[in-house]
Amino acid sequence: MNQLTPSPGLLCANCGEALQGEFCHACGQSIRSVIKPVSHMLEDAGDLFFHMDERIVHTLPPLYTKPGFLTLEYFAGRRVRYIAPFRLMFVFCLLAFFFMHLAVSDTHLDEGLYGTKPAKDDVAALHAADTADEVRKIYQGQMEELEASKAAPDVPDAAKAAIGLTQQVVRDAANRRLAELKAEPIAPGTNAETGLAPREADKDSWFSRPTVVDIAWLPDVMTRRLALGIAHFKANIAQVMDGGPGKSEAIRRIIEGFFSVLPQTLLVMIPVFALILKLFYVFKRRLYMEHVIVALHSHAFLFISLLGLMLLGFAKHAIEPHVALAGKAIGLVQAAMWVWMPVYLLIMQKRVYRQGWPMTLLKYWLIGSVYFWLLLFALSVAALIGAAH
Repeated sequence: MNQLTPSPGLLCANCGEALQGEFCHACGQSIRSVIKPVSHMLEDAGDLFFHMDERIVHTLPPLYTKPGFLTLEYFAGRRVRYIAPFRLMFVFCLLAFFFMHLAVSDTHLDEGLYGTKPAKDDVAALHAADTADEVRKIYQGQMEELEASKAAPDVPDAAKAAIGLTQQVVRDAANRRLAELKAEPIAPGTNAETGLAPREADKDSWFSRPTVVDIAWLPDVMTRRLALGIAHFKANIAQVMDGGPGKSEAIRRIIEGFFSVLPQTLLVMIPVFALILKLFYVFKRRLYMEHVIVALHSHAFLFISLLGLMLLGFAKHAIEPHVALAGKAIGLVQAAMWVWMPVYLLIMQKRVYRQGWPMTLLKYWLIGSVYFWLLLFALSVAALIGAAH
């Protein structure tokens, strides 16, 4: 007599084991297919970075008002109802710098200086050219655009100097590509053709010298990129030093470049800060990843504080002309937030590492001093990169 056997139900597509949940207990593969419509993929991408749901209620209030509470919860294994530390820090880092950028940069120019369209200095087209004739044709077109911008009657000498430096960048890029193609280089122009001011055209001036980067152990693409960045740095600094109407445009470019690399700079500083904590609390025998969680939560708090300060600043700017008392109240709240930031970090360090107040205060001062100078160095590097934008 035939016996009825129960159906095994869903089987794992990878190993064939019967599934008892959303993941295979044998190989760990999810039952969800990666072959899905683009709309679902976009939803998953949004969920990866902005999946806050009810966890935001459990995360943000204690993160801001209870120093060290969220970190200790993670150490105790209670994590599911809180937003992951890196996601929390990353999202509020981007939001904070976005609003900070809006607050700092008040110049938005879609056209070039004084109504002229900015000359094209994209040297990628020169590097991609296949023949010497194509290089010369692209070079000629870019130089004509630069000459047209420089010939405008209302362009001051400072802007002409910057355009002349850009011409040098284009000429150097064209000659490098011609050398790769084993063709005759383009002869350098005279000072009158480059439009440089007499001070900048001086042979002893670093700003007027051709940008040549020859580092044997670096790939060619990196040396070309480095040379282009140095040339842009020269052009921006020369324009700022010469002053005039072109100074604001150069400052705008530097600010844009600075904010474009600032989030990456802060992301690099987080493991550095965790390493500092590891060194100062080496006898606590905590794992490095525990210090990373401390760093992520402390930076997330700082980014949330900066975001709140920026939003309150916008509100104060809009409300104060109409209701002066409300503007003063917002100013007091901002002052309290500034005071709370260092106090929060001190209390967090005391609660997480559980040392006496004298030792906590000493280490707080030492860690803060070391991190301040390292952060200052990182921001200086970011500013140099921004000046090469």
